[in-house]
Amino acid sequence: MATIARQAKDEDRPKPGPWSLHWQMTYNLLWHAAFPSPYSGANTFQSRYEGRGTVTSTFFVGRHLWKGAAAYVNVETAGGEGLSGALGLLSPPNGESYRVGSPSLKTAIVRAYIRQSWVLGGRPAVLENDLNQVQETDYSRRFDLVAGKFCLTDFFDNNAYAGDPRTQFNSWSLWANAAWDYPADTRGYTWGLMLELVWDRWAVRVASAMEPAVANGMSLDHRVSKAHGEVLEVARQYTLSSRPGVVRALLYENHADMGSYREALLLKTIAPDVTATRSSGRAKWGAGLNLEQAMADHVGCFLRAGWNDGKTESWAFAEVDRTLSGGISLDGTAWGRPQDHVGAGMAINGLSKDHRRYLAAGGLGFILGDGRLAYAPERLIDAYYSRQVFQRCFISGEVQHFTNLGANGQRGHVTVYGIRIHFEF
Repeated sequence: MATIARQAKDEDRPKPGPWSLHWQMTYNLLWHAAFPSPYSGANTFQSRYEGRGTVTSTFFVGRHLWKGAAAYVNVETAGGEGLSGALGLLSPPNGESYRVGSPSLKTAIVRAYIRQSWVLGGRPAVLENDLNQVQETDYSRRFDLVAGKFCLTDFFDNNAYAGDPRTQFNSWSLWANAAWDYPADTRGYTWGLMLELVWDRWAVRVASAMEPAVANGMSLDHRVSKAHGEVLEVARQYTLSSRPGVVRALLYENHADMGSYREALLLKTIAPDVTATRSSGRAKWGAGLNLEQAMADHVGCFLRAGWNDGKTESWAFAEVDRTLSGGISLDGTAWGRPQDHVGAGMAINGLSKDHRRYLAAGGLGFILGDGRLAYAPERLIDAYYSRQVFQRCFISGEVQHFTNLGANGQRGHVTVYGIRIHFEF
């Protein structure tokens, strides 16, 4: 989402810019050395040496329509694969990869939505022309409606220091709340409706969106009366020791043809299969907390916590039922490079009792499945440095160290190295 760039007086309000045209390209290369592993399964993170890359290229088109309204369309070309096919970790290391990545480039319309804003008063401010943002005057009191195709993380669970895998932390559980199984197709997008009320320092958002027809599938389920996901977020801006901060609380509930881990175990088969227990009308719910806090003029920290009931199979995002993550981010002003950024973070991801018993019995999810499980929460330590090489071009180096891969205490640890190149115009 765009940020308010400067306050606008009534007589200084610009007319809405008719167009917003931007482009980005990101290349992500990750690799890890071989490491010892006592056994492996169908969805195991590979213990042999691996190197995998992904590339995305996105055209962002925005057009002012009428007072308070604009339409946005994003056309994206993507290709490549995540390490081990994005399998075997609760927090895959490449935020640009997904489970069914293809080595060949494929193009799709990933966003196509209209945003309408109604002014309720308050202070005016200018929103500068940016990605999916035409230049316009915004107000601190307003009501917004978004309808169409988008990613729910465009509007929910935002964080200034850990929210963009193209420029910040790359790991899934650092750029998002990994325990929020948000409705989306395999690439992360869905069709839905979002309503937002902003009143000075408070914001309340609610959305309803379509779920995939099968777990982590590309096709969405058009039986919207039976398959849908809702999310509610309340956000509050505040100051702490004269430093700005934001706290966000999130609740969600998903409805889909999900299977039950407990029922799969009761089938008494050689290896339980959660897909054999899928039934319409099942629900999953969860909650999340998101905190960002400026610590100095050029330093900030973040914290996320998430939980879901973990009774039904993971359906759209990640196989995480409990998560806690946090870290610090700063720019390079102190060493004369204000456009550079460095970040360090950590995450602990875990499974519910039903979920871990299912995997221990040899069950498979859409990401996890070593054939057995000696449960221990997966731990991650992540650090990156992003250097501006010329205007609008950044190269990042990143190191991610995982312990208890896939929440399996017998799977050891591995260090993943990454290089990322990002252009944005």
